Amino acid sequence: MTDLYQTGHTAPAFILHTPQLGENIGAAARVMGNFGLPELVVLDPRDGWPNDKAITMSAGSPVLDNARVEYRLTDATHDFTRLYATTARPRGMEKPVLTARQAVAEMRAAIAAGERVGVMFGGEKSGLPNEAVTMADAIITLPVDRSFSSLNLAQAIAVIAYEWKAEEAPPAEFEPVSDIAKREDLERMFEHFEYELERAGFFYPPSKTPLMVQNLRNAFIRGRWTEQEVRTFRGAVKALALGRGKARVVRED
Repeated sequence: MTDLYQTGHTAPAFILHTPQLGENIGAAARVMGNFGLPELVVLDPRDGWPNDKAITMSAGSPVLDNARVEYRLTDATHDFTRLYATTARPRGMEKPVLTARQAVAEMRAAIAAGERVGVMFGGEKSGLPNEAVTMADAIITLPVDRSFSSLNLAQAIAVIAYEWKAEEAPPAEFEPVSDIAKREDLERMFEHFEYELERAGFFYPPSKTPLMVQNLRNAFIRGRWTEQEVRTFRGAVKALALGRGKARVVRED
């Protein structure tokens, strides 16, 4: 088994109720793998199981390899203590209705308390039957346009999967760079650039020089330059100065 399956029931399971297209099952498994949701239950898939189109669309997701297939709703849900039903249609039932974000917050608390949580998604044609919604503790609905509320099955799953991970920090490899340039390095860069601009006649009229310098420095400061960027920029300024072909001294400090 992959690392995705070493943590036990620390995330909600997703239950696909009578899905029709193998492609949607595979896409669901793929996005669940993307967001670290390992457990998929497939209830009575229309085109049978295993499904070659689901395998192709899953792009090798381990979620599909470990999916559980059942053929009765009671078998698919028997070991859950808390169930959520996703639907875009009012069902006239006295149940809490939550956004995905609200529901995920509840799921986290329930799982932390040792509960087993499942989220049910209906088939492509007509969504969840009332029988399944009746079994749910709460309904999850998304703020879709009411005149065009039908989401693709895998898209609906992607929304809930994203909310499950949304509170986590970005991956470590995306951490900000640590070599932010010191003010003394920026000051040398400013002086170098302004020196060359002065020699090129950029500051005109002279009375506007302080304002032009201020504007340039403000723009540079907003960029949060790194040490490498400062060195690269000073190299570019030097190259431009040399490229004018005039015999003169070029700043090196």
